[in-house]
Amino acid sequence: MTSPSSAPDTDAEPTRPLRRRWLRIVSGVLATVVAAVSLGVAALQLGLPWQMGDGDRNHVYEGDAGSQRYQVHLPPQHKGTTRLPVIMAIHGCGMTGYGWNSMKSTTQFNRLADREGFIVVYPTQLITRNLIACWNSANPRHQHRYTGEPALLAGVARQVVEKYDADPARVHVAGASSGAGTAVILAATHPDIFATVTSVAGGEYGLNQVDPDDPDSTSPLDTARQAWAQMGDRARRVPLLVIQGERDEVVPPLVATRLVEHWTAVGDLVDDGLPNDSLDTTEKTVSMPAAAGRHAYTQTTISAPDGSSIVEAYRVQDMGHVWPGPDGDGRYTDHAGPDASAIVWEFAERHPMA
Repeated sequence: MTSPSSAPDTDAEPTRPLRRRWLRIVSGVLATVVAAVSLGVAALQLGLPWQMGDGDRNHVYEGDAGSQRYQVHLPPQHKGTTRLPVIMAIHGCGMTGYGWNSMKSTTQFNRLADREGFIVVYPTQLITRNLIACWNSANPRHQHRYTGEPALLAGVARQVVEKYDADPARVHVAGASSGAGTAVILAATHPDIFATVTSVAGGEYGLNQVDPDDPDSTSPLDTARQAWAQMGDRARRVPLLVIQGERDEVVPPLVATRLVEHWTAVGDLVDDGLPNDSLDTTEKTVSMPAAAGRHAYTQTTISAPDGSSIVEAYRVQDMGHVWPGPDGDGRYTDHAGPDASAIVWEFAERHPMA
């Protein structure tokens, strides 16, 4: 007589293949979901094929510091007979270079480039490097010439100049928010590549060292010395354009005030290695009143004796954390502000690398 404990479990046998079948189904569903999410993220970050316009080219730079995706826009004037200027436009947090909520659509640089004849470069940050697509300008590992994002973006600039026979004396960089911080870092780490730098809602080199609750504990001169040290034997005065909203609650106006003082000090140090006001600068401020649908703003220019700008700063009333301009399309735009893209181009055009 067979005991109950030794009787075969006839109910268990059919469940094993059934369990395996369900595991295969669940695994397949999960793989499909992961693939769909990955494709969706890629589409958001890198755009879709039909979003590319005439003159748009996608590239990947590969270097010792890693790889960097970017899009180039070539204007109709690019015919291989004339070396054109370049503007690299670096997006801020929660944005992309040329995908969803992009720097490309926010700035509308392509339209301006087609009219004026310059090449635009849109690098894009990947969420594998930063979950909210910020550039890591606050991380000391990304504040040096041969490492991290500065090395990658400088490599992109070199690649564009070589591939499209652009003018190496007229390569400019502009950034928004965290991208503005990275742009200022590039001006310090690669003054031999970038002729000018623009910061829209950004801060100084080494801003991460400044305590928001006690900013005076680290002076702009302290961080200016570090920026100058990064320049090394390549040191030169890199003209800086600053655009700041007076109602910016993400990057407060004090940050822009410090940036102007900081970069003026960098220029002073470049002159003779001492913070002694040896440049004998002049300062001029022009005010533009508010008009129908337009914010009031001031433009302050700090110039060297030869008339070249050390810093030009726009302070825009009633404007927040945005890239201003009449045609911008994105989450971080303000159509009532001055046309930042046109201002960037005009500034760049006046300041080729000497």
